[in-house]
Amino acid sequence: MGKLRVVLIKPSKYDVNGYVQRYESGLMPNATLSHIASLTPDEISGSQIELEYIDEYVRTDLSYLDSLKARDGEITLVAVVGVQSHQFHRAIDLAAFAKSHGVRNIIVGGPHPMTCDTTLLHDRGVSFSLSEAEVVWTEVLEDAVADGLKSIYGASNRWSPVIMDREFRVPPRREIESHWVPMVGYYPVRGCPFVCSFCSVIKIAGRQVRNPSIQSIVRALKKIEKAGVEFVVFTSDNFNKFPEAENLLEAMVEEKIGIRFWFQADTQIVNQERLLHLIARAGGAEMFLGTESFDTNDLKSVQKRHNRPATYSEIVRMCRETGIRAHFSNIFGFPNQTERGIRDHVSILKELSPEFASFYILTPIPGTEQYKDYLDNGLIVETNLDRFDAHTPTVVHEFIRPEKLQNLLFESYEEFYKDAMIKHKGRIDRETRNYMVFCRLSAARRMHPMSSGLGAVEMDRNTDYLELRRKTFDVGELLPLPVNLELSAADQEINRKADWRVTS
Repeated sequence: MGKLRVVLIKPSKYDVNGYVQRYESGLMPNATLSHIASLTPDEISGSQIELEYIDEYVRTDLSYLDSLKARDGEITLVAVVGVQSHQFHRAIDLAAFAKSHGVRNIIVGGPHPMTCDTTLLHDRGVSFSLSEAEVVWTEVLEDAVADGLKSIYGASNRWSPVIMDREFRVPPRREIESHWVPMVGYYPVRGCPFVCSFCSVIKIAGRQVRNPSIQSIVRALKKIEKAGVEFVVFTSDNFNKFPEAENLLEAMVEEKIGIRFWFQADTQIVNQERLLHLIARAGGAEMFLGTESFDTNDLKSVQKRHNRPATYSEIVRMCRETGIRAHFSNIFGFPNQTERGIRDHVSILKELSPEFASFYILTPIPGTEQYKDYLDNGLIVETNLDRFDAHTPTVVHEFIRPEKLQNLLFESYEEFYKDAMIKHKGRIDRETRNYMVFCRLSAARRMHPMSSGLGAVEMDRNTDYLELRRKTFDVGELLPLPVNLELSAADQEINRKADWRVTS
């Protein structure tokens, strides 16, 4: 029996000084690596599969780059996965590195190649996946065994109609313990019913809910708990729109799964108090909410009409009652927003007093409807994809200078968490207080808390890889801003038939 060595690597990004972002301990775990690993069989086409995981954000020893080199007598497949637009330069550099070291089977996949035109880079010895892994991964593995990948995969449809049950592969211990508490990311449900223009989710995952069976999810959580994991990040969007959420939560309670979890919800959870109580019973510890703004006109401008700011205080009350930490997401830089409006927003937020808050700059993410609109109208002023990270200004704003907007972002972190630490003193546990301190320190260092970690390490830089990028892809220092890929007719039909009912 032959052997296929599969190396899954989640790329980091280049920071403002060109360094690859690396941390001794990460904040948020990656869900893509374990998900694709779970789609990978032990053998295929008569070849045994040897699997490696690499989350580049938490690798501070460059020895892992040796895994991206060909080895005598075996076939290697390097898959650069979960690639977002601000990680795309780093992704193609890793691909170029692997190719320069003899690897013949290399594929890049994730949100950016799924939603943006990468034609410029095709037919250069590196493949691209334009769809979910479920659609193409088996074919990719079979072609790798034959030692010859196609240039692109998944061009005809972006999404798998159903999510089949798979046995979850728990990440190696090193990956679990590379974050500040032993944690893993898990993606039980896909799909979002909303049409927010700034969000890439409906282009990546679609509007139709899809999930494996409840039994499969429960088995995965049992394996995760048995592995000594203390915390699970459910990376699914709007968990409260999952029609089988109650069945899953009841099964978790019945099976006595004792693991705590972080989850996302939309603000319509205000109408689902019973569900929130059940989430708390099942181990829900923190709820991340896309509140974004207190101004309904701002919300309408980005097609987020389902949010009702008048309900935000009730959501905080519900969280207090259930013991779930409320985490409000906030966006600055709406077209008609002013500096005064941002400061008023932070004041209102402090009055509501959720435990946690995150702040982002409105960013037209490549692949979204907002990006197409801004690009078509010449409003995008940033030309470096690395900066499309939601904490760097990228577009023309009528009322706020770019430097001021970014300063307001980090100042808001400092102001909010200084206030929160006073208001919640004596009521919060050590974990909550530590996160509050972390957010203040990160903001003071002008590092975004939600995309950073503990112990930043500066090692290699983009200039170390630039010649490889040029040689492999015949491009300059910066790729041109991409244009969006349109959904196929089949995928448009999936979105059209989405049967999620949005509650009012």
